[in-house]
Amino acid sequence: MNVRRAQIVGLGLVGASIGGGLRARGWHVTGADLDEGRAARALELGAIDAVGRDPGAEIAFVATPASAVVGVARELLGAAGPVPGPFVTDVAGVKGPIVAQLSDPRFVAGHPMAGTEQEGPDGADPDLFVGATWVLTPTDDTDPAAFTAVQSVIAALGADVVALNAERHDELVAVISHVPHLTSATLMGLAGESPLDHAALMRLAAGGFRDMTRIAAGSPAIWPDICRDNAGAIVPVLDRLIDRLSEVRRIVAEGDRSSLEAMLEHARDARRNLPPRGIRPLEVAELRVVVPDRPGVLAEVTTLAGELGVNIYDIEIAHSAEGPRGVLLLVVAASSAEAVASPLRQRGFRVSWTASETT
Repeated sequence: MNVRRAQIVGLGLVGASIGGGLRARGWHVTGADLDEGRAARALELGAIDAVGRDPGAEIAFVATPASAVVGVARELLGAAGPVPGPFVTDVAGVKGPIVAQLSDPRFVAGHPMAGTEQEGPDGADPDLFVGATWVLTPTDDTDPAAFTAVQSVIAALGADVVALNAERHDELVAVISHVPHLTSATLMGLAGESPLDHAALMRLAAGGFRDMTRIAAGSPAIWPDICRDNAGAIVPVLDRLIDRLSEVRRIVAEGDRSSLEAMLEHARDARRNLPPRGIRPLEVAELRVVVPDRPGVLAEVTTLAGELGVNIYDIEIAHSAEGPRGVLLLVVAASSAEAVASPLRQRGFRVSWTASETT
């Protein structure tokens, strides 16, 4: 049997977790890292099979800091010369600047929404992505074969794939990832610099404080690049947060009980309505979308699903013998099928779907 082969560049928490997850599923994984000690540790822990580069890899993951992604991806994409190299994806937390610089059809920018406060290969978990959302940001230049290949590998790791426009991704993660991390770090700094007895303060730190500051324990190395590359989205969210905190200050200072209760009730309801992680639908639907053979159609269809909050559990492209067209086969939750099909029809696509139970 032919063993599938993958290349990983960057063997921190995420890169080593990808490696361990693929190895657990029968892949041969080669890894590289600028830190030779980190690469050796990943090999020792079984996150990879070998250290170095694998010219025979079918897919490569760039798990470096964001500032290095474009250079490493270009190297991987051009390594095979006239022979097509691997499909390449990355895991950086900001997508806009990367896709703006990389228009190679074999590159599919991505971002797994998973992680812990652990660092390096010692903190890696081969099941880190099971039930997690993994965003892909296809563009008009993306080769549909590249998207389907990357999507299928990510799905095999147990993740749910959502496709979004890169700029939209960056706006959303500013709210749900970047500003929360900065807020957590600020709160931890506030406690650490308190004029009160520091030892007593830390002993009193209970569940709420620990929950809010857990992410501040993560590696700070990635955050300068994130804040530089996504400042345009982060700063407006910080401004809104500051405005909200100013309103909370007013409520507390004035003893405005009714406003405080209303705010806390609204927050509790919103928190309870967060979708659960990792629940596979009992019934799925296969959408058949007839698409013209033109650049950008894959990105149009998949990012529409993503904007609607619909996970893509599987995707396939069937080429038609009837002229320059094909059929996209999308597997989504049956409960979401018509929600995707209807706006696609409004855009002029021919769509049909059938439901079946998952096994």
